[in-house]
Amino acid sequence: MHYEDIQDFMEALEKKGLLKRIKTEVDSNLEITEIVDRVVKSNGPALLFENVKNSSYPVLINIFGSYERLNMALGISNTDDIANIIYDIIDMSKYIKYIGLVNKIKSIPKLSRLLKVFPRKVKEAPCQEVVEEPDLDKLPILKCWPKDGGRFITLPLVITKDPETNMQNMGMYRMQVFDKKTTGMHWHIHKDGREIYLKYKKMGGKMPVSVAIGSDPATIYSATAPLPKEIDEMLFSGFIRNSPVDIVKCKTNDLYVPANSEFVLEGYVDVNEMREEGPFGDHTGYYSLKDLYPVFHVECITRKKNPVYPATVVGKPPMEDCYLGKATERIFLPFIKMICPEVIDIDFPLEGVFHNCLIVSINKEYPGQAKKVMNALWGMGQMMYTKLIIVVDKNVNPHDYSTVAWKVFNNIDAARDIVITEGPLDALDHASPLPFYGHKLGIDATKKWKSEGHSRDWPDDIEMTEEIKELVDRKWNEYGI
Repeated sequence: MHYEDIQDFMEALEKKGLLKRIKTEVDSNLEITEIVDRVVKSNGPALLFENVKNSSYPVLINIFGSYERLNMALGISNTDDIANIIYDIIDMSKYIKYIGLVNKIKSIPKLSRLLKVFPRKVKEAPCQEVVEEPDLDKLPILKCWPKDGGRFITLPLVITKDPETNMQNMGMYRMQVFDKKTTGMHWHIHKDGREIYLKYKKMGGKMPVSVAIGSDPATIYSATAPLPKEIDEMLFSGFIRNSPVDIVKCKTNDLYVPANSEFVLEGYVDVNEMREEGPFGDHTGYYSLKDLYPVFHVECITRKKNPVYPATVVGKPPMEDCYLGKATERIFLPFIKMICPEVIDIDFPLEGVFHNCLIVSINKEYPGQAKKVMNALWGMGQMMYTKLIIVVDKNVNPHDYSTVAWKVFNNIDAARDIVITEGPLDALDHASPLPFYGHKLGIDATKKWKSEGHSRDWPDDIEMTEEIKELVDRKWNEYGI
């Protein structure tokens, strides 16, 4: 199932009792954040603030803030469903070269989904029902935390086009509002948006940028996904939705935006202009510091006649964005297994804010394999940010933190099983002495073999026999416990 837009999803949530309407007047300056933080951490519902001070638009928030809502948003029963489809496609792709992709794809049910992924251009769109002069003060843009540098657009779909390849990119980068017509553009060093920006900078002049606020939930998720540069995020959204995303050409530039957006900010970045942006209370649970970033100039705002303003709040985990991170964990596992087939499963603990900690179970078949896996993972795209990788054997569930801790606390010899390496780190990391660069830790908590230099016998885990387990299962009610 897919949703036509964010309001369609909002109505579906309300029908299931998963959305709460707030009619009391609230302030977008800090008050909404405090409400949302309490609701998220108590596993509460999505919220629609209908009466926001100094704005005529309602604020929709926390739509992804539970596993149930996340699965609804992506039209699945479990995020592993998408992973299983990807497994099927990867498996079938081995045989495509023998049967011919274009002519045979319809004859393979597992691959027919690929026919529905490509964005579809339309000439008229709900997001262009109203065209008006830019005035960001009319939007209920949040100031989230007390020391934030200002109000921030927190759920933007920032759309740019590579001037060399003409491929569009869609990413999610926070945007600090400076005045009615300008914002910051938080393209930090490792992001695709910044790479495109640097190409325009060499050319000089203005870089066209459009920002969609609100779309269907699969498209919003896709803007956060760590996709290779060669894969269009709206194409990926079509794959998740099992239905193409309608896109429309902007009024003032040649970029295409989701036709179902609530608002679209059309404009440009002057590649020679920088401005101080931040601080910002970030998903790490800490404030990211002030720094110089490009400036986005809004030339035009288009919108629906009756839009809602979607937003999110990030901070100390767990927050709404943690659930999006968990979706990425499951959806991208098949691609990790393509490169490291010994990987059984992975877990990114919420406390690791998506990328700082990874637990991975492997099918260990040769000496030193755990360290091979660590180094392979550190070489994969955004996995380069991972500051701590823990490797356990295949019989250990990486989602069972108690068992993982037991293995780490008992299975390691520090000199033999600890790997310290150095390399790139996330721009938001505050612990390394240098920005963007620092040290990472690997822990090999697998059973050690004699071929790895462990000459002593390794003890077996204490386990009850299956016969006794079955006996106690049968008699459990008799015990009266």
